[in-house]
Amino acid sequence: MQKAKGTLIPIGGNEDKGIEADEMYTLEFIEEGILYHVVKEAGGNGANIVVIPTASSIPVEVGENYLAAFSTLGCKNVEVLDIRSQEDSETEHAISLIKNADCVMFSGGDQSKIRDKIGDTTIHNILAKRYENEEGFVIAGTSAGAMAMAKEMIAGGSASESFIKGAVNMYNGLGLIPELIIDTHFIRRGRFGRQSEAVAKFPNLIGFGLAEDTGMIIKNGNDCTVIGSGMVIVFDGSTLTHNNEKILKEGTPMTMANMIVHVLSNGDEYDIENRKVKVLPIEAPFI
Repeated sequence: MQKAKGTLIPIGGNEDKGIEADEMYTLEFIEEGILYHVVKEAGGNGANIVVIPTASSIPVEVGENYLAAFSTLGCKNVEVLDIRSQEDSETEHAISLIKNADCVMFSGGDQSKIRDKIGDTTIHNILAKRYENEEGFVIAGTSAGAMAMAKEMIAGGSASESFIKGAVNMYNGLGLIPELIIDTHFIRRGRFGRQSEAVAKFPNLIGFGLAEDTGMIIKNGNDCTVIGSGMVIVFDGSTLTHNNEKILKEGTPMTMANMIVHVLSNGDEYDIENRKVKVLPIEAPFI
């Protein structure tokens, strides 16, 4: 099977940077460290960057915030593609922007909106083909934008339940990296239980739990490097000796035995195909 030539950068989000709780005042992950990597992977500050705030309930404000954020890094060619329906995904303007972009950046919000308004449209097909075939093409996403990259997408669910069947809701994502299940805001929102259930449902897949201000640069559809200040929790169900997810009724506490869990931080690497960790030497610089 041919490995994808493009680059994915799922990011765990980073809200509450100001004193306001409202979404329009909480710009997820505008840390120059994370954005620097996005811009670098796209070819530098001359890259054509398209921001898609479809997941957000306030797309205009979020789009403006991203324009300002990329501007701080010297980016001159940044456009917001405000898609609010499948019809918007079929316009000549949208198709042209996606065809000519070096980087497409999905904002946070509700990941189901990304699937419903972009999934199986012309721009979705262009994104998937360019990611598969074009070296240097970058698809980045924070929070909902990261979660939508998977085929088996976490669409919601309770984080307060410890490990109860039915605590996670699954939905079809964009299918860019079908080997993964991605969850975000992982540490702050206590999402260990719902990611565990997602992996229990699909034990052949690998779960990535991304903390805030933390991301993964994924190359060749396989080679992952952690960026940012937090941690990535990796859930590998390939060695499970017990998993009672299929036989339990909803609301019942679940059991999984011998699941492999890795805790990775900045600079650490993960090989998806071989399910192997390469830890950064302790004396290595922060990236």
